Amino acid sequence: MAPAPVATASGPLNPRPPSRLLEWAPSQWPLDEGWQPTVERFLASASGRQLAAFVQGRLADGAVIYPPQPFRALELTPLAAVRVVILGQDPYHGPGQGEGLAFSVAPGVKLPPSLRNIFKELQRDLGLALPVNGSLARWAEQGVLLLNTSLTVENGQPASHARRGWEVLTDELIKLVATKTEPVVFLLWGAHAQAKHPLIAGDRMAAGAGSCHPVLEANHPSPLAALRPPQPFIGCGHFGRTNAFLRGLGEPPVVW
Repeated sequence: MAPAPVATASGPLNPRPPSRLLEWAPSQWPLDEGWQPTVERFLASASGRQLAAFVQGRLADGAVIYPPQPFRALELTPLAAVRVVILGQDPYHGPGQGEGLAFSVAPGVKLPPSLRNIFKELQRDLGLALPVNGSLARWAEQGVLLLNTSLTVENGQPASHARRGWEVLTDELIKLVATKTEPVVFLLWGAHAQAKHPLIAGDRMAAGAGSCHPVLEANHPSPLAALRPPQPFIGCGHFGRTNAFLRGLGEPPVVW
């Protein structure tokens, strides 16, 4: 019988993965090959180099930055598989919360208020039981792109990496999805996400062709806005409407 793994002076044989970003190393962040050309163009651009310098500088200053894998949404949801897009703003800024997917938290982490309201609307809309944890990886693996417009954040400082370059990349990713010929459902919750609506129509609208992608809008699921008119999140029915649209295309519904 083989001996059991043992801890050594340098740590356990299979240490837990880091819960924070340890270095600026995009080549080590897994992503689907469909996204790769767009990401590589950004990283080589002036905006990409400026972002790299900023993040490297903050790390050198001792800043605690999340999440450890900024491209996780692009890893779990291949471009060719995208059927639904949910846009967030930036990752959760608490220790161990963010896992690189918009609105999602790692298993075992207390549900943030916005995610609680998302699950509340799921229960109201589809009669689903409360999930056992707050990880939305199962959605991502079914073609739901959970994309934050800024992909890193500092501990305890929401929006701390906004307008540092990430939006240049994520705007290009949104436009890339919008070039797909098959319809993709976009769920835009709150003013920040809704400001990206013009990117979805893109050149198709300019050419008079219209957009083939349905866009559903509502307030952000934050407790500050979830019940506020004229587009309250609670009661929006976006999950059922998304699945009805997918069924109409002959596709399987998302198992929310």
